[in-house]
Amino acid sequence: MRVQRSALVLALGGLAGSGCGRQVSATASVPAAQTADALPPAKAAGTVERLDPALDALVAPGATIEKVAGGFKFTEGPLWRPDHTLWFSDVQGNVVRSITPDGKVAVLIEHAGGGPAAAPDAFVGPNGMAEAPDGSVWLAQHGGRQIVRIGADRSLTPVVSTFEGKRFNSPNDLVFARGGALYFTDPPYGLAKQDEDPAKELRFNGVYRFANGRVQALVRDLNRPNGLAFSPDFRALYVNNSDAAKNLVMRYDVATDGTLSGGRVFADLTSKVDGLADGMKVDAKGNVYTTGPGGIWILSPAGAHLGTIKPSETPANCAWGEDGKTLYMTAVTGIYRIRTLVGR
Repeated sequence: MRVQRSALVLALGGLAGSGCGRQVSATASVPAAQTADALPPAKAAGTVERLDPALDALVAPGATIEKVAGGFKFTEGPLWRPDHTLWFSDVQGNVVRSITPDGKVAVLIEHAGGGPAAAPDAFVGPNGMAEAPDGSVWLAQHGGRQIVRIGADRSLTPVVSTFEGKRFNSPNDLVFARGGALYFTDPPYGLAKQDEDPAKELRFNGVYRFANGRVQALVRDLNRPNGLAFSPDFRALYVNNSDAAKNLVMRYDVATDGTLSGGRVFADLTSKVDGLADGMKVDAKGNVYTTGPGGIWILSPAGAHLGTIKPSETPANCAWGEDGKTLYMTAVTGIYRIRTLVGR
């Protein structure tokens, strides 16, 4: 769900990649305590590339990409809330905000990354968010190198911070299984020198499961594990690997005890076009919507590339909102959306 500026530059010819796409401009932002300028969702803010007729059953031919608001630094971690707002992270701005469908933006949590003071625009802010079975929101912190629970008063309570006595690198994305177990990824994007950073305590970048107070490392062989999502029946877990040279969507079988097996490449997104396999969602029919080169790739349950949603900025993540059939996209400095036909 985000990526370090150097990785973005590498993958997008100038941006950073939870992963993304082109160069991030430190000036194209608003201070964390300010509200961004709302833009009326009128004219199209991008295009839809149709590669397979099957896409018409998922995104209507007349569907339009809208820009809801802009002026942020690096948007990530979108999560639709019961109060009819979308919460999202600004990784470089180090703040969690909310936005209404008509573009009204509010600051929810400042200094949300949880770490010590860092250089301006460093990737040490908040990232992925997920709703727990009890309705609370859990948040991945790059700077704090942990996952926290957001209280009703917006206070942050650490939930899981270490594995075998060692601090995580910078938890990135998270999702809950049907039974309440938490799965999350831990790439090194929040560390200034990433894998070479002296503060890195774990030798690998992992995919973890947290349940009943126990942390398990389920995957250790992905160099940049990032976004993740379950299939509708929870029998498969998709995990993105946000590496420009190994831009992959992986698929794992989920055992009855919650462990993973049979890891295999579901889709190879490696391309010279800007955009990494970062955040992703799955619709009710099992189609995968993942960030990738040029935009949001829509993949069939068999892994066929049906088409790409291309907002005017390269997206880093996405989430279902409103009635569950509107796909919101966090894309560098802006928030975009498009109406779909299936949704969650």
